[in-house]
Amino acid sequence: MLDYRQKQWLREELGRLRKGIQGERDSAYYLDQYFKDSENHVVLHDLRFVFEGDVAQIDHLVISRALGIYLIETKNYAGNVSINAHGEFTVDYDGDRFGVPSPIEQSHRHERVLLRLMDRLGIEARIGGAMQCHHVVMFNPKSIITRPKPSEFDTRNVIKADQFPSWREQYVDREVGGAKIFKAIANLRSLETIKEWGEKLIRQHRPGNLLDLPEFMQVKKVRGKTKPDPKSTDFIQIPVAETVLPAAGNSGENGSGEKRLICLHCNEKISFAEGRFCWNNAPRFKGGQYCREHQARF
Repeated sequence: MLDYRQKQWLREELGRLRKGIQGERDSAYYLDQYFKDSENHVVLHDLRFVFEGDVAQIDHLVISRALGIYLIETKNYAGNVSINAHGEFTVDYDGDRFGVPSPIEQSHRHERVLLRLMDRLGIEARIGGAMQCHHVVMFNPKSIITRPKPSEFDTRNVIKADQFPSWREQYVDREVGGAKIFKAIANLRSLETIKEWGEKLIRQHRPGNLLDLPEFMQVKKVRGKTKPDPKSTDFIQIPVAETVLPAAGNSGENGSGEKRLICLHCNEKISFAEGRFCWNNAPRFKGGQYCREHQARF
């Protein structure tokens, strides 16, 4: 049984997931239509990278043959969106106002992780070191965006999802000129090369753990042999640390040939989902089992 707080969280989380998924699908549709059969771009959707303990969840990534990387953050707010002179975002739903984290700053945090990962993968510009990243925030086409004066805070890269084609033309005209044209030409790569880069990045995708829930949503352990109160709203589950499965290799086994849920790197307990992921990908993890943090090392 779930208590009121847990039910409320599940309803809200389900609503957020549905809106987020629909928003990403809508944005992906506009981007795919624009870049369909493109000979100069590769488009990737819904990527999650884990690198050296840092995580980047990127909604859309466009690799250009000459102009670097477009990082596109999608927000599916159908209400009114306000941006003030300090770059703070506020959403208004039928009179209920609440602040939201800046998607611009979020995209820049993703850039820092992405550039380190690309450096490790050997993805770089011909000249000038790291790839150049261009940031775009796309809102629901039905949203109303209230902006500050351009002199106070530049919001030209905050657009509605259906405006990307016109935004990109204006952006290229505005940003690429003079010496930047020669730099773009010098950095020009073949379509085959950027496709190879895209495949490298896709292989680095690490899905999130669906069982990574807030503390108040976690299952509670049964202690001793005391029978649970039938009126209790707590979850009841056998503690994960006691879960054992038939052995699939030599790593992480106990003396009886059963595999216990312990990370071989840090010796900490891991969830069943983490263990199962390792067992289903035994060649990658060489028959061992690791927590989510140390899975990223492979």
